[in-house]
Amino acid sequence: MSEKRDINGVYNRYRQVPVYLIGLFCLMTVLMYFVGIGAGVIATIFTLTYGTIVVFVFLRMNLLERDRYVEFAMEHGKMQKELIKEFPVPYALLDESGKVVWVNDKFSAITESSKRKLMKLNIVQVFEEVNEENLPYEEDVTEGEIAFNGREYRYEIKRVQVNKYEPISEEHDEQMAGDGDDVNAQGASEHMDEKETAHAGNEKKHGKTDTFLAFYMFDVTMVNQLAQENHDQKLVAGLIYIDNYDEIFESLEEVRHSLLVALVDRKINKYMANVDAIVKSLEKDKYMFVMPQKYLDQLKENKFALLDEVKAINIGNDLPLTLSISLGTDYKSFIENFEAARSAMELALGRGGDQAVVKSADRITYFGGKSQGTEKSTRVKARVKTLAFKELLETKEQVIIMAHKNPDMDAFGSGIGIYKMVAAMGKKAHIVVNEVSSAISPIYGSFASSNVYPEDMIINNDQALSIVDDDTVVVVTDVNNPALTECEELLAYAKSIVVFDHHRQTKNVIANATLSYIEPFASSACEMIAEMLQYMDEKIKLRPTEADAMYAGILIDTDNFLSKTGVRTFEAAAFLKRSGADVMRVRKMFRTDIESYRQKAEGVSHAEMVLDAFAISIITPEKGPESPLVLTAKIANEMLNIAGVRASFVIAQVGDDVKISARAIDDVNVQIIMERMGGGGHANIAAAQFENAKAEDIKVKLVDLLNEMYKEGDI
Repeated sequence: MSEKRDINGVYNRYRQVPVYLIGLFCLMTVLMYFVGIGAGVIATIFTLTYGTIVVFVFLRMNLLERDRYVEFAMEHGKMQKELIKEFPVPYALLDESGKVVWVNDKFSAITESSKRKLMKLNIVQVFEEVNEENLPYEEDVTEGEIAFNGREYRYEIKRVQVNKYEPISEEHDEQMAGDGDDVNAQGASEHMDEKETAHAGNEKKHGKTDTFLAFYMFDVTMVNQLAQENHDQKLVAGLIYIDNYDEIFESLEEVRHSLLVALVDRKINKYMANVDAIVKSLEKDKYMFVMPQKYLDQLKENKFALLDEVKAINIGNDLPLTLSISLGTDYKSFIENFEAARSAMELALGRGGDQAVVKSADRITYFGGKSQGTEKSTRVKARVKTLAFKELLETKEQVIIMAHKNPDMDAFGSGIGIYKMVAAMGKKAHIVVNEVSSAISPIYGSFASSNVYPEDMIINNDQALSIVDDDTVVVVTDVNNPALTECEELLAYAKSIVVFDHHRQTKNVIANATLSYIEPFASSACEMIAEMLQYMDEKIKLRPTEADAMYAGILIDTDNFLSKTGVRTFEAAAFLKRSGADVMRVRKMFRTDIESYRQKAEGVSHAEMVLDAFAISIITPEKGPESPLVLTAKIANEMLNIAGVRASFVIAQVGDDVKISARAIDDVNVQIIMERMGGGGHANIAAAQFENAKAEDIKVKLVDLLNEMYKEGDI
């Protein structure tokens, strides 16, 4: 606008030059009188004639120019109104409340409504996606998207200030003749009647300012379709591993090996052909595939039916064949997708296999995982991990061992086993324990008050943080979720981290672990450490108290060898028995007091059956020698003895918080149930906790989830 004013100013000064010359001629006339009277008279006549003509022309041109400006402004305004009316972009003018006050032809056409009808409606009544919150009350412009009549639109709503009565002045003429922000004003002026327009054209005072909302719509259907097609054609990387390849072929006649391989290949290739995937066998039990992104939803919808199809193959094999499938998607490059698929496969195997894991840039999704998994009969992995752990210890000076918060016997017993391994190598070790719960109190005193062990064998968080340095290895046992460890902050300070755990992994895992040994097929962390003790070159002799602690860990986690037990479990127990563990001594150690036994019986009596397969009980633990966690676990284990119960859930109201203990005896995987509730665990044993919640509300949530998963076939 200022540039236009400068141009007009130069033009006006240029027009005024002849007027300024009159003064010059007057000066010349005066000088001519000094030359002679005749010359002065002639100059006077010439000057008067010139001045009269210039003034007349100047005044006349001013009047004509003003008329032309007014005429141009009027014509320009009409032209703009017509252009907006026939503008191919849908456009509407709204008042501050969103009521439609004017629309152009295109807007009326796409909404298939007359202008008269539209002007009786509010914009929120015309488009469901637009609501009052979308109107720009505070911002100058708001944006959004609309799906209407099979088309997709991006809309903008812009606040516009309009002068209702505007004077016709030079500045106003320039504004009307200008570009830009005039369009909305012209649209608004169409709603003034002719009298108001005439008044606006002749009024010489500043008018009232009104606020309107300009509503624009841009058809982005084609753009979105092309973007979706581009997204659909991106390649998704995937891996398929046979979980129990060696175990299957060991139990199958050799002549049937090739037949089984052929059947598996056929199942995999046929399933992947339905989604235009290219499958390549990498090893005897590993496959890689790539497929277009658009088929990923199809695989999710049928919940990766390949998992069940392969398990149905039976040519005399004693065990069902299971697969693990992983996919990486939504990353910037295909290489990143493939790396995500590899990471997802590690997660699938760490969770026990027989499942599909889809890892995208912002989330991880699990499918399947209903089976209990197959125990690995080979101990090669345990031996390899033991040797790797020894090599790491040789380069460090001290070890800090910690488990999960509120440690149980498996956490404490496995910590004792690791302590023994480290001490055998002549390294200094500490175990982090902040709170001695009733779960470990029967045996904790045997170590804390013994003269055999150094005073700093058991330390707390503050002590651990004060001694950790670059020559320290932090060993985490019986947990792989950093948020559940005794001292999560310690992980940030440690340069070397080792993880030993038997729980299935979740998306929250300890990052940057130097060594990770997670075996979901093991019954307990004590079982894993007992195996590793046997592969140490040093002849480690466990004391009876140490053997009791580790034996108790296995005993508690397997519910007296009733669940999650395999050949290796009994072998580990036999090793501990030979090392001095006393079965009767351990049993006496963990007997229940009479009050806790009453509470356990009361909890079982409150059990309700859901879907004739799941027992649910709500308890409010009273203060006693046993912690609420131990009590809920015992009640859950006890309810598994009820005929027909496939899984049990005990919901405990502990103050303002709620804790759930879940156990399974059948093919139900309580881990996936508790994961949906925000918890975790492994197939037979899992748990979850909620802050500031009510037990009854959590029960309703659990029952709804069980019904939903039962209908979907997930349990």
